[in-house]
Amino acid sequence: MPNIEPFEKLTDHYDNWFEEHSGVYAEELKAIEALLPPFEKGIEIGVGTGRFAAPLGIKTGLEPSRKMAQIAKTRGIEVIPGQAEAMPLPDASYDFVLMVTTICFVDDAKKALQEIWRILKPGGFVIVGFVDKETPLGRLYQKNKEKSRFYKTAHFFSGDEVMSLLQQAGFTDCEAVQTLFGPDLAHMRGGLKEGYGEGAFVAIRCKKPQEA
Repeated sequence: MPNIEPFEKLTDHYDNWFEEHSGVYAEELKAIEALLPPFEKGIEIGVGTGRFAAPLGIKTGLEPSRKMAQIAKTRGIEVIPGQAEAMPLPDASYDFVLMVTTICFVDDAKKALQEIWRILKPGGFVIVGFVDKETPLGRLYQKNKEKSRFYKTAHFFSGDEVMSLLQQAGFTDCEAVQTLFGPDLAHMRGGLKEGYGEGAFVAIRCKKPQEA
């Protein structure tokens, strides 16, 4: 069971972060947009308050936190209650799935990606966005996670680890972009670069093979 207590208690604080760090948020959106495939029916897993789904045109989200879901609904998102490792969704029901930072908070990342595979149509795409632990900001987050209201229970991943998990789940044709170069949030440079290992925020897009 994911620890949703911080997101229930500090919902407004979470949502306001995107206003307070609007430049960082904009760069994260750009990274996802750079890989965004055309889609007809998309869903964001761990949709939170809808900060990514809404501007990206995703109309549906899965979210365990009731208070986060309430805000997402005000942004036009249909929210389905549920957890990433056991989605109450039919097989092969979406052609695009997004998951942004959620992989850091699930109990079983491998199972969550297997569930994404299950609900994706053959030929569909997944994008996973996350903070790379092998970057200056990632190392800073890990060092201070015990003091963080949100990241205390998080499990950070490297680009190689997320790529490996996606491939183990059966995904292919993976591409990655990175952004946010700098030592901390106050000194970030934007811009996109292929791959991972330098930029704090990474987006990886992979495909479920057509023959799957």
